[in-house]
Amino acid sequence: MADAAALPSEALTPPGGGPGAGPGPGRAEGAEGLFVVLGAGLAAASHPLLYVKLLVQVGHEPLPPTIGRNVLGKKVLYLPGFFTYARHIVKVDGKRGLFRGLTPRLISSTLSTVTRGNVKKAFPLEDMEHVSNKDDMKTSLRKVVKETSHEMMMQCVSRVVSHPLHAYVSVLLVISMRCMVQFIGREVKYSGVFSAIVRIFKEEGILGFFVGVVPHIVGDVIFLWCCNLLAHFINTYAVDDNFSQASVIRSYTKFVMGIAMSMLTYPFLLVGDLMAVNNCGLRAGLPPYAPVFTSWIHCWRYLSAQGQLFRGSSLVFRRAPMQAACFPID
Repeated sequence: MADAAALPSEALTPPGGGPGAGPGPGRAEGAEGLFVVLGAGLAAASHPLLYVKLLVQVGHEPLPPTIGRNVLGKKVLYLPGFFTYARHIVKVDGKRGLFRGLTPRLISSTLSTVTRGNVKKAFPLEDMEHVSNKDDMKTSLRKVVKETSHEMMMQCVSRVVSHPLHAYVSVLLVISMRCMVQFIGREVKYSGVFSAIVRIFKEEGILGFFVGVVPHIVGDVIFLWCCNLLAHFINTYAVDDNFSQASVIRSYTKFVMGIAMSMLTYPFLLVGDLMAVNNCGLRAGLPPYAPVFTSWIHCWRYLSAQGQLFRGSSLVFRRAPMQAACFPID
């Protein structure tokens, strides 16, 4: 499945509310601070998973495939899963190696959360009440459109502000990703947050901090609109008000739709991540891992032609590509 942490948080927030859900400004601020801390902790805990995912996304396969069987009992070739890949990283770099690029990612995650919270305060939106009567469909749909537009604005602003802090691996999202993919070529070009910022600015200018941001934003926008509209139509037409558990089902509809849409919009995440490291002077952004892309559309077309638009979406049962299975496995 796609990286949920990189997608809009509103649609992936389970029922119960997010930061500031409780009454009173003091409690809201405390909840927001707690949310930031919990978000940072989750980012740290999930970093090895995202690290392995990024290496798989750029096409780094340091271990040979192994023979396994599918559900029909047929022998197939499987590429190493997350745990096997992680053990390889530990063998090469030690346990600390699993957290390469974590610092810029934590800063980026925190900045994104704080930015989203500040945008919410600057542009408040009244609570949306569910309209279950089909006669009120136009009114209900108008509210959904207004709410989604508000979420889209917050997501785009927070993405643009925090994105430069991530191409250090993925300057922090860009910085974090470049820091991680240095594992492939054993480079040390990006060794610190501030030095990486200076280097990117000198080599690529201000636009270097926003490389790959366009497909991320496009994916975010498609995700938000599809998730919110689908949840709205399901809650309005598919869930009967006479059903005893209707309110419970409605509370989880958006959450479930968020998971489904995260998988469908995964190619935008993949393309954005690849553009963040492409042609940046690191081995992971140059042939043979990838050609030098002229735009994210070029990258998308290349991956589509290779049948690789969902590369890295799963880290468990990873079937080897056809070219790797050209020899007998019986």
